Amino acid sequence: MESIQSFLAAVPWWGWVLFFLFILFLRDIIQRKHTITHNFPIVGHIRYMLEKIGPELRQYIVANNREELPFNRSQRTWVYASSKRQNNYTGFGSDQDQASPGFVFINPTMLPYKPAPNHPNVTQVDLIPCAKVMGLYNKRRRPFRPKSIVNISAMSFGSLSAKAIESLNKGAKKAGCYHNTGEGSLSYHHQHGADIVFQFGTGYFGVRTPEGNFDMDKMVKLVNDYKYIRAIEVKLSQGAKPGKGGVLPASKITKEISEIRHVPMGKDVISPSTHTAFSTIPELLDFIEDIANNTGLPVGFKSAVGKLDMWEQLTDLMVERNIGPDFISIDGGEGGTGAAPPAFANHVALPFVFGFAQIYQMFKRKNLTDRVVFIASGKLGFPSSALMAFSMGADLINIAREAMLSIGCIQALSCHTNTCPAGVATQNKWLQAGIDPTLKSERFYNYAKTLRKEILEITHACGYEHPCQLEMTDVDMSMGDNNYTTTLRQIYNYEKVPVDFISMQNLIECEHLGGREDKA
Repeated sequence: MESIQSFLAAVPWWGWVLFFLFILFLRDIIQRKHTITHNFPIVGHIRYMLEKIGPELRQYIVANNREELPFNRSQRTWVYASSKRQNNYTGFGSDQDQASPGFVFINPTMLPYKPAPNHPNVTQVDLIPCAKVMGLYNKRRRPFRPKSIVNISAMSFGSLSAKAIESLNKGAKKAGCYHNTGEGSLSYHHQHGADIVFQFGTGYFGVRTPEGNFDMDKMVKLVNDYKYIRAIEVKLSQGAKPGKGGVLPASKITKEISEIRHVPMGKDVISPSTHTAFSTIPELLDFIEDIANNTGLPVGFKSAVGKLDMWEQLTDLMVERNIGPDFISIDGGEGGTGAAPPAFANHVALPFVFGFAQIYQMFKRKNLTDRVVFIASGKLGFPSSALMAFSMGADLINIAREAMLSIGCIQALSCHTNTCPAGVATQNKWLQAGIDPTLKSERFYNYAKTLRKEILEITHACGYEHPCQLEMTDVDMSMGDNNYTTTLRQIYNYEKVPVDFISMQNLIECEHLGGREDKA
C-alpha cells in the first residue's frame, strides 16, 4: 500500500493529464456512436464543444446588432434599458437599413397634437385605456374596458416558472395591464391583483371533468370565486403551433400543477389538437354564448390565420344570428411558445400583418368591426410595431416574449429544455430562485410604462389623441429595391373603420374601466 501511495505521489501532474488523454484516445477509437471523435480522437471533442456553445458565441460576439432572431440585440437592449429605467435613447442617428423591404415609417404631422393643461396625459404620460368595451354590444352582464392598450399575452404557469408568473402579475397590477393566464389555468401565482383574462384550450385545464371535457359548473364557480377574472378566452390555436396539441409528461406534474389544472398525478396528460366541446362554427358560437350567459363575462377566442372559409362562415353567422365573440385575438405565425416543432413554428399560419389584414377586411365588409375588440399579437411589443397594428385596426396589443425579456429573459432559446438560465421558462427550483419578484415586477412595470409612453408620444406627433385614431395612411412601408414607400392603405387595399372615440377623459370616466363596477 505504501509503495502504491509513493508511486502515485511521484507521478507529476502532466503525467496524469497524459494518462487521461490516452484513456480518452482509446475510448474514442473503440466507440462507434460518433464518427468525428472516432476518426479524430481527442481533438474531435473540440468540435462538439464549439457546437454546444455556438449560439452563445454568435449571440454575444459574432452577430451584429440587427442580425439575430426572433429578437435582435438592439430590440433586446431597448427592452432591458426601458425595464431598468436606464438610457434607452440612441445616438448619432438611426443605424437601421431604412431602404430594406418592410421597414416601417410612421408619418408625423407638421403641427402635433397638444394636450390641454387639464388633459389626463399631462400628468399620466402613459395612460391609454382601450377605446372599445368588451361585451358592450352583446350586452354581457359584466362588460370590460381594459385600462391599458398593452397587456400580457397567454403564458401558462408550467411553461413559465412560478416566480416569473408572480413577477408579471405584480407588475401588471401596477401598470394597469390585464394578465392572460394561458391555457394552464389560474394558478396562485396569477393572484396578486392584476385583472385576469382566463384562457382555456383543448385540455380545459382548471375547468375540466375527470374525463377531460369542459365543465361549465367549474367555469361558473371559478368566475364567481375570483372576481378579478374580467374575460374568458377560448384558445382555438396559437401562432407558433396552430392545430397542434401537446403532452404534459407525468414527470412534470407536481402536486401544485395537478391541483391547478385538475389533472391526475403520475399520468401523462394529453392536450388534443381539437376541442371536444364543439366541432363546427355554429357550435363554437353557441358555446361562446353559453359561457357568456352563465358567467356574465365577455367571451372571445384566440386563433392564428390560414384558410379563410371558416372565418367567412363565422362572420356570416354573426350577421344572421346577431351573436358572436366579444373579442378576437389574432396571433401571428411569428409568435412564440415554450416548445414547438420547427415545421409548425416556421411554416404554419400567416404572419400577423397578412393574417390580420385579411380578417379585418372580412369583418369590415360585413359591418362587424364595432362589435369586436381586436387583439393583436406577434412581436408587437415595440412602439413602431404596435402603432402599425393600431393603424390596421387593432384595439389592443398582447405581448409575451417582450414581457419575458423585461423580467430577465436573455433569449437563450432553451425554453423547451427546462434549463432556462434566467429562471423564467423553467420549473427548476434552483434556476428560478434567482428571480426576485419584487424587483422583476418593477422591471415589467417600467417596460410597459415606457412602451405606452412612447406609443402616446408618437401618436401625438401624428396629430392624434389616442392610437385608435391612426389610419392606414399614417404608416408607410419601404418597398426595398423599388426605392419608394407605400402606405398600408395601398399595400392591403382597405381603409380602417373609424373607432367611436370622444376623448381620453371619457375613457377614464367609463364605468366599465378595469371592471370598475365590480369594485364599487
